Amino acid sequence: VLRQSPLENPLNNPFWFRHLTSSLLAVAFLTSFGSSMLYGYNLAVVNSPAVYIKDFYNRTSVSRNGTGLDGEALTLMYSLTVSVFAIGGLLGSLMVGMLVTRFGRKGTVVNSTVLVFIAGSLMGFSRICGSPEMVIFGRFVTGIHSGISLSVVPMYLGEIAPKNLRGFLGLVPSLFICAGVFSAQILGLHEILGKEDHWPLFLSLVVIPTFIQLMLLPWFPESPRYLLIEKHNVHATIIALKWYRAKCNIQSEIEEMQEEQRSLSSVETVSVWRLILDPLCFTIEKLGRRPLIIGGFLVMGFCCAGITLSLVLQVHLPFMRYVSVGCVVGIIAGFCIGPAGVPFLITAELFKQSHRPAAYTVGGSLNWISNFTVGFVFPFLQMSAGSYCYLVFCCVCLAVAAFVFFVIPETKNKTFVEISQMFASKEAVPETQGLGHPDQLKLRKMNGYGTLENGSLEFDSSSSVP
Repeated sequence: VLRQSPLENPLNNPFWFRHLTSSLLAVAFLTSFGSSMLYGYNLAVVNSPAVYIKDFYNRTSVSRNGTGLDGEALTLMYSLTVSVFAIGGLLGSLMVGMLVTRFGRKGTVVNSTVLVFIAGSLMGFSRICGSPEMVIFGRFVTGIHSGISLSVVPMYLGEIAPKNLRGFLGLVPSLFICAGVFSAQILGLHEILGKEDHWPLFLSLVVIPTFIQLMLLPWFPESPRYLLIEKHNVHATIIALKWYRAKCNIQSEIEEMQEEQRSLSSVETVSVWRLILDPLCFTIEKLGRRPLIIGGFLVMGFCCAGITLSLVLQVHLPFMRYVSVGCVVGIIAGFCIGPAGVPFLITAELFKQSHRPAAYTVGGSLNWISNFTVGFVFPFLQMSAGSYCYLVFCCVCLAVAAFVFFVIPETKNKTFVEISQMFASKEAVPETQGLGHPDQLKLRKMNGYGTLENGSLEFDSSSSVP
């Protein structure tokens, strides 16, 4: 049984912030500002200049073919521009496992910045070149970058953070995702960059935060857990821990990593296909950060219902248009509370080092497939269902909140090994019945999900039965 001291909870410990070093904060803000924020920015950046982008597509068609595009063709082209970002994200998420193994966590974040500069150049010069293809391909390339960073940044922060700060640092990317959405909404105002002449610049602004990240992030060390467990470099691990930790004994943390390394000595790195086919991957889903996820999806669900109600009634009640604005803000706030970042934080906590890249690949792929579906289908759903199209999202949000409430328990402030042992103890309960006191059993061998393999229990002769 894993017992937690009240002081292990950062909310109960008034000195928890002493573990928060300037290096941890700097890495969290740099990776989130230069990578995670771009995801939120690119989600919303095409909304404000939609009319100008469609007009650019139409004028290009006239200059090339002598005829313009009809309304349905323009909607299809614009839907492709929006949803191709998700196709790129899907491709990027499928590359995560290979990239983080070869280049490391920080190395992947740094090397992937070249994609942003390529995408920014394509979108920024698209109107000068008279090429709608450059806009679409630029969106695709920046989607690849977002697909990579959306998985790698939480993985990197989850591995460099001490256990009592993992939740705090894990939520920093979600805050910057919401900041990116908000920035796109503000910069898209007509008084700023919402004019027809400025939309290529508006799309290409993503290069600025990435450039700042590229200048500063390489000076910080790689993930200590990656250096020790995968690269077996003890010296580099100690140096990295001294960067990321306050004046404290790092020996216990190194021993915890070595314990996980020993548990992985007989476990090979898992591929995406094997992770999907392994039935034990479904037992690992019984862990989560319940309040943030439940609260966030409930807020989003009720606000989606509120938007539908306000759109239906605003013809008769003019003040309902302000209610709809409030509901839009509520959806962004609910997204920021939990759904924006907590699922990626949970992925880092649930899976051991050998399974983590494949888990992020699966989770990221599902996220981007859903993103593509919404981006491509929503314009047509809005045309057919009108004001009631938001009820679809309301039902999805409430269903996810109910699933988390009834299925997923809460856990926090646990090391990766402790989380594995917790699941191992759950799997061991049926096998220990009739064998005496549970303390007589010692967990000897765990697979990648923290569950016992067959025949991996042995009696601990040093224990006594009361």
